[in-house]
Amino acid sequence: MLRKIAVADLTLGMYIHEFCRPRINDPFWTAHIERELRDEAVLRRIQATTREVWIDTGRGKSPDGATPDQVVAAPFAGETETRPTTMDEELVRARLICGRAKAAVMNMFSDARMGRSMNTEDVDLLVEEISTSIMRHPHALISLSRLKTSDEYTYMHSVAVCALMVALARQMNLSEELVRDAGVAGLMHDVGKMMIPHAILNKAGSLTLEEFEAMKIHPLAGYEILRGTEQVTHAVMDVCLHHHEKIDGTGYPHGLKGDEISLFARMGAICDVYDAITSERPYKKGWDGAQSIREMASWKGHFDEQIFQHFVKTVGIYPVGALVRLKSERLGVVIEQGEKSLLHPNVKVFMSTRTGLSIPTEVVNLSLVQDMIVKYELAQDWGVRDVEKMWAGAPG
Repeated sequence: MLRKIAVADLTLGMYIHEFCRPRINDPFWTAHIERELRDEAVLRRIQATTREVWIDTGRGKSPDGATPDQVVAAPFAGETETRPTTMDEELVRARLICGRAKAAVMNMFSDARMGRSMNTEDVDLLVEEISTSIMRHPHALISLSRLKTSDEYTYMHSVAVCALMVALARQMNLSEELVRDAGVAGLMHDVGKMMIPHAILNKAGSLTLEEFEAMKIHPLAGYEILRGTEQVTHAVMDVCLHHHEKIDGTGYPHGLKGDEISLFARMGAICDVYDAITSERPYKKGWDGAQSIREMASWKGHFDEQIFQHFVKTVGIYPVGALVRLKSERLGVVIEQGEKSLLHPNVKVFMSTRTGLSIPTEVVNLSLVQDMIVKYELAQDWGVRDVEKMWAGAPG
């Protein structure tokens, strides 16, 4: 379990995961990460030159003196506990993680806008928090990250795409190293938008042809930013550069087609579009998850079909938050995916579709009853407001 501690609490026998300081060209710092601290002189130098470190209590002593086999993960302690949780439990943690992630992305993107070198030292730990949340419950953080205001879209979109990339990589059984790289790529994929004028980036209406051409430079701009950033892998830069390419070759900036597009870029294209069309923007209302999946499936030549099928399994045919009509003439909102079938999620019903009147709220597990979803519905058609509160509750 990773924990950030003050260097005053650092002792011999602890396992140093990372130093909380910018990476510099000094072999001392690279020589003493990912290893147990055993040298008193090294300890004194660390305490004299930095303030905080990340330690791994699963591989060395913890601050309370426990050895690795005595450490028991505590809830909220670094958000690295991986036992499964309920949707409601994980939503509490996911709100905290989203808040931290948004702040980190804002700082990094602000550095990019001002022409400063981005401080990416916390990126790996941030991606690990997001990844661990998805391991505890695969839909809480992904669903919550869709609920963003127009003002915070650019930053929370990056957080959402990071979460989707992590979940998709896991669904595709990629290695943990590749899962981590996918998450970092999702977090960084839109950094080039910091080079786009605010008037275009936040325009409330449709872009003119000239404005759209200006917007299309953001992958190249992002690639140039990342190319000058230490410890950003080629895979991450490639997603930034090519997440708007299409399988049929009609994308940009290079018109790549098929296997010319890297695996991560093909994954990024799907995750980027899904979050974009499910998010509310100044010029449009966001579609719900089910409608978005249905529309994306109809765009032939846009996405890698095999990866898209993995993506559908990741978010569900009826994603959390989808408004659906049941065969029993009840209207409800999907609150959790079914464990065994994409067609049988848990649905919170609240209205009769026959009378249009409210009914007692009830959670229906469609895998356990003789009922089924017959179609998805639009909230405005039923005068339903704040659908998200029915599954996410009020922010806490």
